[in-house]
Amino acid sequence: MSTPALQEEKEEPVIPLFAERPEWADVVPLEQYEGVNPLAPILYSPVYKDATNYFRGIVRTGEKSQRVLELTEAVIRLNPAHYSAWQYRYETLLSINAPLDVELKLMDELAVKYLKTYQVWHHRRLLLTITRKPAQELDFITRSLTADTKNYHTWSYRQWLLAYFNDEDELWTGELDFVDAMLAQDVRNNSAWHHRFFVVWGCGVREGEEDRGRVYKRELTYVKQNISLAPNNLSAWNYLRGIMEHTKTSFASVKAFVRPYTLPIDPTSVDIVDLENPPPTKGANLPCPSAIEFLADVYEQEKNTLEAIELWTSLANTHDVIRKKYWEHRIRDALEASRI
Repeated sequence: MSTPALQEEKEEPVIPLFAERPEWADVVPLEQYEGVNPLAPILYSPVYKDATNYFRGIVRTGEKSQRVLELTEAVIRLNPAHYSAWQYRYETLLSINAPLDVELKLMDELAVKYLKTYQVWHHRRLLLTITRKPAQELDFITRSLTADTKNYHTWSYRQWLLAYFNDEDELWTGELDFVDAMLAQDVRNNSAWHHRFFVVWGCGVREGEEDRGRVYKRELTYVKQNISLAPNNLSAWNYLRGIMEHTKTSFASVKAFVRPYTLPIDPTSVDIVDLENPPPTKGANLPCPSAIEFLADVYEQEKNTLEAIELWTSLANTHDVIRKKYWEHRIRDALEASRI
């Protein structure tokens, strides 16, 4: 159970003490440390202690009622990661047959307020498995992402929603356009790149996407163009690797595209329009470590061990020194493999 201590910088919600409310006089609060003298007790605020004491009291009696929803909401607002309060709230909602559309409206507020709290998104999942009305959820998620475009829990919830209701094709209609918009806003948004792979490759074949060869060519062109715009964007290079590994395409097939990104920028070069292999934009910071790594992997696949080692050495000593030990490990492995 998550247990927040008092923090001066955190403004606690103003909640009247349950001990002072006549309608709660019949409940016997249960102290967390009842009969125990802890060596280093957590310094809870009086408001949090009061709410959780009454929460433990109703759990002990097994009460499930409208006022329990009020109590669990108070606990959650004080500590949104209190998973026991979330679970008991969910059980209470089902037990008293509470209107789940009202609960979802409350979650609209809490999910945005506590974006980085796993429990609020898990609770929302549980509600959707019962209501089975996912149509408006994508719009809600899109609005939530405006607060934090890379929030893991929000993206994870979106993928869960699409996967759980996978057969509802209308949910998928604008999903690729949505990802395009997110990447146009921030081409380095790794969460958006991950979601693109999920949409295109990871969750079935949609209508109009049956020709996977055509889809691969479209995605290859898309990722090349984005690498051209931001050569040191690791997310795009990972996407390139991902689609090639997924389709079992040889890395060597993009060698001509990758090579210019492994070389220093040529200030005398003129702009060239090459839709097949778009060159780095002017002013790009080259050589690009991700491109060097990719080209080294091409050489390794081609059994050109010496060329691969030369590139790994440049990464270890110059272009990616922070991972020097890793590149030295790759070099040792390659040398040992070549002796076998």
